[in-house]
Amino acid sequence: MSLAFIGMVAGMALGFAGYFGGFAAFLLVAVLGAGGFVAGRLLEGDLDLGDLGDLLRGRDRRRR
Repeated sequence: MSLAFIGMVAGMALGFAGYFGGFAAFLLVAVLGAGGFVAGRLLEGDLDLGDLGDLLRGRDRRRR
């Protein structure tokens, strides 16, 4: 599947969740989608756990 198609499906899911379930459902779908994206990248080997640590670390701690 192309990334454009996956993005379209994710957008539709967020739209339906926001329309039918309200803002809390929109946030839940967004968080679950982001978690699934990260988990998929980890399983495919495109992302390393060390990369996630760099994202969570503050800027001042990265420069050292």
